[in-house]
Amino acid sequence: MRGIHSIIRAVAHIVAGILVIWILMDLLDANQGNTVVSWFHSAADWLAGWSRGLFTVSGHTLQVLLDYGIAAVVYVVVGNLIGRAAGRSRAPIR
Repeated sequence: MRGIHSIIRAVAHIVAGILVIWILMDLLDANQGNTVVSWFHSAADWLAGWSRGLFTVSGHTLQVLLDYGIAAVVYVVVGNLIGRAAGRSRAPIR
């Protein structure tokens, strides 16, 4: 088994990946009526609910990058920090 620290980091990176995919879909004007696009939009809105609107800027591109990009970065940083702490806290099995 890879360990709890690897699982935590993997989940954080998957979450960040969902956000990055949504950023790309939005900026590339993906069809909002498509089921896959709709799923990524809903998931990204839920995952970045706390960071959307944190900053208000005039351009759509920069707004999307801030709304979802900040959340992606925070998830990776926090996931890696928690994963590192979880990896260090494990006592060796004897």
